[in-house]
Order: sequence, then C-alpha cells, then structure tokens
Amino acid sequence: MNTFGQIFRLTTFGESHGEAIGGVVDGMPAGILIDVEFIQQELNRRRPGQSHITTSRQEQDKVELLSGVFEGKSTGCPIGFIVKNTNQHSDDYENMRNLFRPSHADYTYAYKYGSRDHRGGGRSSARITISRCVAGAMAKLALRQLGIRVTAYTSQVGNIAIENDYTHYDLNQIESNIVRCPDINKANEMIHLIEEVKAAGDTIGGVITGVIQGCPAGLGEPEFGKLHAQLGAAMLSINAVKGFEYGAGFAGVTMRGSEQNDIFLPRSQSEGSIPLLATATNHSGGIQGGISNGQDICFRVAFKPVATLLREQQTVDVAGNKTILKAHGRHDPCVLPRAVPVVEAMAAMVILDYYLLQKTTKI
Repeated sequence: MNTFGQIFRLTTFGESHGEAIGGVVDGMPAGILIDVEFIQQELNRRRPGQSHITTSRQEQDKVELLSGVFEGKSTGCPIGFIVKNTNQHSDDYENMRNLFRPSHADYTYAYKYGSRDHRGGGRSSARITISRCVAGAMAKLALRQLGIRVTAYTSQVGNIAIENDYTHYDLNQIESNIVRCPDINKANEMIHLIEEVKAAGDTIGGVITGVIQGCPAGLGEPEFGKLHAQLGAAMLSINAVKGFEYGAGFAGVTMRGSEQNDIFLPRSQSEGSIPLLATATNHSGGIQGGISNGQDICFRVAFKPVATLLREQQTVDVAGNKTILKAHGRHDPCVLPRAVPVVEAMAAMVILDYYLLQKTTKI
C-alpha cells in the first residue's frame, strides 16, 4: 500500500538513509501551471534544521521533477520526482541495529518482514513525508484555480492550547513564528515548553488544526467513501498521529441535539434545481452524511510525543534480552512545527481527488 488516492494518486518510494525519497503523481489534470518555486517552498516548510526547536539534520531537500511537465505546465501524464538524501549520519544508529526502540516500528517491521532497516527507521521514518509534501503542493496548485484554500496550524503543544477557533485568527500569520501558531502569545509559550522538553532530552506532542475554505458542496461518497473518513485515513497515515476529529468532534458529545444542529439559511445563489444554502453554525465541520456542504471544513489531528528520546530507556534486543537504549543523533523534540505542511498536503490531495471523482458522477 504505497499508493494513495483514486484519481489523483501518489505512489512513494525511498528510505530515510537511502539514496533518495521520491514518488510518482498520476492523475494530475493537464494544463496546471507547475510552480516549482512553490513546491520547493512547501518542502522548505517541512525540511529539518529550520529552527532550534527542530532536528539539526541539514538537508536542502531539493526537488527534481523528472516527467509530466512541459513548458511549465502539467501534461496529464505521470509526474515523477526525487529528493536526494545528502546528510545521513547512519553511524548514529549503529547501536540500534540489534535492539528494538520503544514505541517505534522496529519490532512490527521485523515481525512482518523478517528484517528491518535500523538506520533512522528506514521506510517508517517521517522523512518519507517529503513525497507527500511534493504531491500535496501540486494538489494545492490545482485547487488554487478552483478557489479552494487548505491551511493548517499548531493549535496545541502539551497543555498549552489556543483559546479560540480559526475564525478568530489571521491565518496569514501562521508562518510568522517557528512553531506555526496564529496566536503569537501562545506561540511563545509553546516554544518555551519545547525548549524545556528538549533540554531534558524528552519530547512533547500536541494538536494541529486544519481548515479547508472554498470547498464546494457535493464532495464525498454516501457509504464507504465518506469525505471525513478519507480525511481521517489520510491524517492517520502520517507518522506519530494518534487521533482525528472534525467539526465539533468529541466535545460535541456534551451538547444537546438542539444545540449542535446546524440550522440552514437561504442564499440567493443556486446550482441547477438545488439552492445553495449556508448554515448558522458549523458544528458539522463542513461535512454532512459524508459529503461536503459548502461550509468550511475544519478538523484536528493529534500527534503523540516523538518516540526517540535523548535519554536512557529500557528495552530488549533482538534475542529478547533486556537492555538499555541511549539514542544518539539529531531528532525533533516536537514534530508539530514540521508536520503542519504534511497535514495540509494530505488534505489537499484528498480534496482534489474527491473533486475529480465528483466530476465523473454528473454530466
């Protein structure tokens, strides 16, 4: 299962300490302006070494497009790309060759395949999300022509959370700080917490909020292809993700139906025989019955603390003997700042895929 999507599809390859990370995007509509600078900018938002609260690994993460683009536009043919690895320190992982790191994929990969790449986690490394960011950037370029905007931001780190929903903030301010939070005061608190955790050789998790604006009504399938189910599957496929909710989410269980129902409001526009409606509230998160209703789609993604700690942990070796692990190398104390563009990428791919799928259902 190295391919994601139905019409707009991404197939990825590569390992953390291999020659390169790469992929093939199939189903990209023809004639889309491929802004390579924009794609590179999205990779820069994900790349390591961008601040003192991220891993110090230094990678340029330079994307090379190999096919599917002619005179600056997509041809409709598969778009192949690679991003070469240039700064691997594989020796940092030599002491992990014969043991299983707690809460990593070491044991499960070994049990499934009979072997594993111990260098940075191999295929299970978060570095593989490079391919998602490239494909997500292409999806964003296509969605831009449709007036659809996909945005994500850090809304919580540990027990520090912003107090309001996205409508109370200027989302253009997300990139103004290294933690990617639109509330500058909370951002400073989050940064200070990450610094404390890093100094202790520990890690911390949090929540990323995603917002999709301008999404038309009608995207999603009524049974097993519900739009929120696919968004959830996309987010839960990201490294370190432990939870997904949309709209009122789990907080909605304390509300009465009379409080949570989104009352419809008339609008002057129409599309065929069906009027375009608004809602007084958006507890549904822009999705009803698994299908988008034209309102903003809002969701939240929970990330666990990074499993690699720069302190001693008890574990076992490949023979089942108890031992002590002390990790070396360069690791993130908190994955959230670099995961923001990954969340955006996955959301953009889902929305474009479902937009193209919807085009096949009506004449």
